[in-house]
Amino acid sequence: MPEAPTPKTTPPACGFAPGAHREALEFIEHVTANAGQVQRRVLAEILAQNAPAEYLRRHGVSGTAGDAVEAFRRLVPLVTYEGLQPDILRIANGDTSPILSGKPISEFLTSSGTSGGERKLMPTIADELDRRSLLYSLQMAVMSQSVPGLDKGKSMYLLFVKAESRTPAGLAARPVLTSYYRSRQFLERPHDPYTDYTSPNEAILCVDSYQSMYAQLLCGLVHRADVLRVGAVFASGFLRAIRFLEKHWPRLCRDIRAGALDPEITDRAVRDAVGRVLRADPALADEIEAECGRASWEGIIRRLWPRTKYIDVIVTGAMSQYIPTLEFYGGGLPLACTMYASSECYFGLNLKPMCKPSDVAYTLIPTMCYFEFLPLRCSNTKQAEPSHRDLVDLVDVKLGHEYELVVTTYSGLCRYRVGDVLRVAGFKNEAPMFSFVRRQNVALSIDSDKTDETELHAAVSGAVQHLAPFGASLVEYTSYADAATIPGHYVLFWELRAGSTAVPASVFEDCCLAVEEALNSVYRQCRACDRSIGPLEIRVVSEGTFDKLMDYAISRGASINQYKAPRCVRPGPVVELLDARVQGKYFSPKCPKWSPGNKLWSNAREVITDGDA
Repeated sequence: MPEAPTPKTTPPACGFAPGAHREALEFIEHVTANAGQVQRRVLAEILAQNAPAEYLRRHGVSGTAGDAVEAFRRLVPLVTYEGLQPDILRIANGDTSPILSGKPISEFLTSSGTSGGERKLMPTIADELDRRSLLYSLQMAVMSQSVPGLDKGKSMYLLFVKAESRTPAGLAARPVLTSYYRSRQFLERPHDPYTDYTSPNEAILCVDSYQSMYAQLLCGLVHRADVLRVGAVFASGFLRAIRFLEKHWPRLCRDIRAGALDPEITDRAVRDAVGRVLRADPALADEIEAECGRASWEGIIRRLWPRTKYIDVIVTGAMSQYIPTLEFYGGGLPLACTMYASSECYFGLNLKPMCKPSDVAYTLIPTMCYFEFLPLRCSNTKQAEPSHRDLVDLVDVKLGHEYELVVTTYSGLCRYRVGDVLRVAGFKNEAPMFSFVRRQNVALSIDSDKTDETELHAAVSGAVQHLAPFGASLVEYTSYADAATIPGHYVLFWELRAGSTAVPASVFEDCCLAVEEALNSVYRQCRACDRSIGPLEIRVVSEGTFDKLMDYAISRGASINQYKAPRCVRPGPVVELLDARVQGKYFSPKCPKWSPGNKLWSNAREVITDGDA
């Protein structure tokens, strides 16, 4: 039998050019139609590129291309971040030998997932920026096919950078989007009517979140008549912008009326960039005032930006809790959820971006990395650690089944457990389409934070010590992420056993702050720096509340012998039951402590020493 022809997998040219979108759509068609063959080639390329890496040699992967692939499949184990941390910290501290990658590590991407209460450091290579740019160009081709005419106006995308630091070796450590927005690929992108943003680069790169938000919204309002789509990366971030607009629209209108930027915006680069577009326009200011001054802000997006065709935000996973609020402000605008990516790697696209949020499914692009999948029954097993022998290839997953995503990347991650649980929702040719189900072991999330039950329990256990001098103790507790407020915030329901002395409100406030201080640095950054999470709240419920909660669960079919109070609940009847029995509400009085690079390398030398030993 003759050998199958090699599929067309040459990436299409990025940017706007005649036929560029056609080439991008053809590329997607070819790589998904030949997904198995493309994946085999990708694995061979990764192993050849990283052949000098100590990690592969340590696990017996060497030899010719065929031998390396066979050895990889047979010998390389599953790994979590904790398993790689000693190697990662060696790189962070200046070891330039090929440890994980055959190419030099260019920077670290700080994952929003946490390890030991701190951000994970994901090593990356310079080539990855080209792969990320490729996925953005594919995304725009898919979007333009679904919504014609997007090249006839502007995009009001609210994009932000976050704090970054340097490793002891001088490598940058920053979130993946900050890395991309600071990259040559983004800043030197050719003119493209499909990515014509209202926000100047200077406003996007401003590290002061207030000044950045103010300038970007002002420019978005100035270009009101040209805006065809609006959005941010996460739903939470977009709603935070709407809340900012609710608070500051009179000042923004004043700037537009006078053609002069508010003096509180002191960043010189931002002032210069905004000055290039801001002109005195009393009529525009009147129009915006008329809309913002109404009693209700329902449909405000449509009213302020009347040509807008959709809102582009991530609304899968934890972000789905924001859908009702987005629908309120959007006035019926579709919610487009377009891309699936992480700090480890960019993965794939929603090829039907105008579908309902509940129907979002991502097609993994086979050229991005080598994908494998751990069946959920193996991922969650208590009998034994899951093995690489349990893994399933991209083209062998089964419709309706759930898997944990495992990736091998060009940057040197080998069989890395990402922690995302995905369900196979269908297929695009040979390539599966996945619905995002959840993050493994995440109990609470508002923005980019991820708090698991173990971390939450440790934080609560420490905080309740403040009650001891009053003789009070914690009987039971649960939690939920309250997305009804902007920004959202964590809520803890506490049932207490009263002591001989009443507990002052200030002590409960101390408990709130103590919980926040004990949570991971991602949460504390969102609270103290980004202000994307509101103050933590404790709601004290009456005695017997958790007995009522158990009665409710049993009435719904739970076993009385196996019931245990949930540590996290979702909005609905359970929260309503708990809220009906609240006797007092208390909020954290101030932000928890946070500083860039907090604890990222403080124990690096000890970890490395232990690993070497």
